[in-house]
Amino acid sequence: MAPDVAYFNSVDFRDRDRKEVAQMEQVNIMGRITAHPDVMVGKPTIRGMRITVEQLLKAMANGITTDQLLDDYPDLEKEDIRAALLYASQLVDEERVYAVGSN
Repeated sequence: MAPDVAYFNSVDFRDRDRKEVAQMEQVNIMGRITAHPDVMVGKPTIRGMRITVEQLLKAMANGITTDQLLDDYPDLEKEDIRAALLYASQLVDEERVYAVGSN
């Protein structure tokens, strides 16, 4: 039985490591999102460039692919698009909707 316990402990350890790596990646990715009052009226942008998170999200919602975005914006990197998606997901994750009004 001891080998089974050791195996499960190592699996738990690896899962914890994966979660920690994923959290570190999120922190690194989120470092790509910047907001400065002098750039795009303070909207969240990608690495201070004049490319907003909103622009990327709207483009993707309208069917523009990652490869097309990367072709259209030579300074844009794949990780920038991941950062925009992560940023949006975190905003939605914190959003709460409450019913208002009477029946």
